[in-house]
Amino acid sequence: MTAERVNPPELSPPAGFSHAVVTTGTRVVFLAGQTALDTDGKITGDTLPAQFELALSNLLTALRAAGGTPADLARVTVYATDVAAYRTHAADLGRTWRELAGRDYPAMAVVEVVRLWDERALVELDGFAVLP
Repeated sequence: MTAERVNPPELSPPAGFSHAVVTTGTRVVFLAGQTALDTDGKITGDTLPAQFELALSNLLTALRAAGGTPADLARVTVYATDVAAYRTHAADLGRTWRELAGRDYPAMAVVEVVRLWDERALVELDGFAVLP
């Protein structure tokens, strides 16, 4: 896959995301929403940063199982139950993203939701990737 990150100078400089991603490839992987579920199906972590790390790890595990890498991510949506808390922890969440997924940022959005499927979940990530 090739991915061109497009960040036009007419837009505000992106921090931790790309404004657009143009991809070429032969396979598209749609990634289901992932929360901080452990292998027993229980939400772990009492803080947003802890849950974000596991949710992102789970998303990347699904992507790798489908044959992809973090650089193949074209789009990720983050659903947070508290955007103010997300903004408060943005630096920590950004470090976690870079440690687990690198600096090839996909197009992203953060959306506040009333609640997620599991009442203990504070964050959920879904997305899609384009593979060679």
